[in-house]
Amino acid sequence: MLMAILPLCAATVAKGDAGASAQANNPLANMKALNFQNYYIGEVTGTDASADQFWVRYAQPVSIGKTDWLMRASLPINHFPTSATGGYETGLGDLNIFAAYLIDLGNPAISFGIGPQLTVPTAIKDALGSEKWSAGIANVLFNASSLRFQYGYLLTWQASFGGEGSAEDVNIAAFQPFAFYQLGGGTYLRAAPIWSYNLENDNYSMPIGVGVGQVIKKDKVVLNIFVEPQVSILDEGNGLPEWQVYMGLNIQFLN
Repeated sequence: MLMAILPLCAATVAKGDAGASAQANNPLANMKALNFQNYYIGEVTGTDASADQFWVRYAQPVSIGKTDWLMRASLPINHFPTSATGGYETGLGDLNIFAAYLIDLGNPAISFGIGPQLTVPTAIKDALGSEKWSAGIANVLFNASSLRFQYGYLLTWQASFGGEGSAEDVNIAAFQPFAFYQLGGGTYLRAAPIWSYNLENDNYSMPIGVGVGQVIKKDKVVLNIFVEPQVSILDEGNGLPEWQVYMGLNIQFLN
């Protein structure tokens, strides 16, 4: 971070900006964050239709006693094709919340968190959500030891425990590896696909992709704009993306 007690030379500013760029994609960063992210799905398996999913995410660090946590809430607006009518349904999907207990690994550049997650059936229409209450676990690692290359993962699992009895049960594991290579000047290359496996019906999806992002630091706000095309290399089942474009604006508020 920039040292306010000393005159700011060019090297100090550059180092501060490099640190902000390195932490801009850290899901466990010790700061409030507001994210707007969108998946445009160009082709959905089992249909010739497209789809869209827009996410609003808010994250905030919280101290409980002598423990540190990161709370994150995510709410989608879905635009999904419906096989029953051949049309589309659009509206709010299911709310997801997770709380990651932050564990000190002895290296301040490495963030590690693990904790519970909950999905609430808030979808306004049946086709836009699972119709189930689900709970599980989330585990996150982010390694920013290098200002040039950062990497990590988000691992989640959740299973349904209540909700609409006629709806399909939920039992899904997902793994999101991510890697970011800083090119300088706030520009970086990125890869952050989500690989999922449905333990209920053995459906799975494994996309890969490479994108580009730009980090802009303004006083105590860090803006992170990115786009990442992705294509599926392995998938089984209907309703999964054959190809998609992942894009977003992440906003971090420095302490």
